[in-house]
Amino acid sequence: MNQKVLLILVDGLRPDIITACGNPYGSRLLELGSYSLEAETVYPSVTLPCHMSLFHSVTPDRHGILTNTYVPMSRPVKGLCEQLSAAGKTCAFFYNWEELRDLSRPSSLAYSFFVSGSACTYEKANEMVTENALAYISEEKPDFAFVYLGLTDSAGHSYGWMTEKYAQASALSLEEIQRLVERFGEEYSIIITADHGGHGRDHGTRMPEDMRIPVICIGPDFAPASHLPEANICDLAPTIAELMGVPVSKEWEGKSLL
Repeated sequence: MNQKVLLILVDGLRPDIITACGNPYGSRLLELGSYSLEAETVYPSVTLPCHMSLFHSVTPDRHGILTNTYVPMSRPVKGLCEQLSAAGKTCAFFYNWEELRDLSRPSSLAYSFFVSGSACTYEKANEMVTENALAYISEEKPDFAFVYLGLTDSAGHSYGWMTEKYAQASALSLEEIQRLVERFGEEYSIIITADHGGHGRDHGTRMPEDMRIPVICIGPDFAPASHLPEANICDLAPTIAELMGVPVSKEWEGKSLL
């Protein structure tokens, strides 16, 4: 395989809001790709630990990140971007939560775009991330692109998960996803997921509401409207590597979903 891959992550997106938020494109996504609405993240179900597990395919007890504060690994694990870069692939990041800068090591990214969601509102920051991703990917066509949308998590903490405001934030995030999928669906395999769910105004526990995440895979290697097998957030890096024809790191613990 030698696919280009676009990974879209919606922070705090619970699987049960995808078809319940009022945006019909949520149901459309489940028709376009193979999916699981019962995939699991890692504990603690907190944003940075979950992202580190996604990009390094190991659990937090291995990478050592247990909060939203980054600390260097005592025994480093090569991350997805480092693995792809070593194989000659170009990687690009588009995000609006600054702590994600530590997901990749220096020189592994060809391009990154950051705008502070807390400084200009996450609704505006989501739009800016999407606009920049549309422009850069269209022009430069990186082999791997990561797009992070932080609005839903902000709404969950401010108003509560599964509230009307949270549903509105999820519907708006699906609009951004639709723009990306419709523009790049012919050129890229696309994976849509979340880092964690949430309950009340928080997350981080082992509760199913916090631990369950959606995984939707769209592309020639995935059957439309079909269920994925049991999936974990640690499985995404091996899946992306296999789609791109790149060897997985020997230390990765997840399995490819292909």
